[in-house]
Amino acid sequence: MIETGEDYREAVLSQQWWEKRSFVGCDFTEADLRGLRTQGCTFDQCDFTKVDFEGSRHEASAFRSCTFDRTVLAGARWSSCSMLGSSFVDCRFQKVAFTECDLSLVSLSRNRLSKVDFAGLRLREANLTEADLAGADLRGADLTGARLAGAKLEGADLRGARIDANGLVQANLRGVHVDTETAVAYAAAHGLVIH
Repeated sequence: MIETGEDYREAVLSQQWWEKRSFVGCDFTEADLRGLRTQGCTFDQCDFTKVDFEGSRHEASAFRSCTFDRTVLAGARWSSCSMLGSSFVDCRFQKVAFTECDLSLVSLSRNRLSKVDFAGLRLREANLTEADLAGADLRGADLTGARLAGAKLEGADLRGARIDANGLVQANLRGVHVDTETAVAYAAAHGLVIH
């Protein structure tokens, strides 16, 4: 059963267990989803503005082209989830965990993501413009096509990450931890001829 255009604004749905439910264009604005558990659920073009997701757990669920605006994500856990094309605006990411998730085409522009663990995640063509990624763990992440202009990456770990020449030119990588392969690619992207 697919729920389309349902109004869940300000609903109290905390501590619930949802399995294999589908939502399209539903409005969850200011809903209380603390401790919510989802497994195999899909959310397409849903609005999670000012939702409280604190302590929620999501497994093998998809949040595609959803809006997370001033959403509380503290302590939320996402495992084997897709966030394809979703937009995060001014969200709180304290103690958030992403495991084997696809964050391709997400917009995380201007968010404070310092010390968030993105290791091994897919962030293809993600918008990370002016995001604060200081101290973030991006080891082995796929940042192909990601927009990194103005991103703060000081102290971030990019070892083993896939990042194209455009990303290497856009980002300020001062103080970033990289492997030899990324260092060589960075030099080449900045016009050095390596012999």
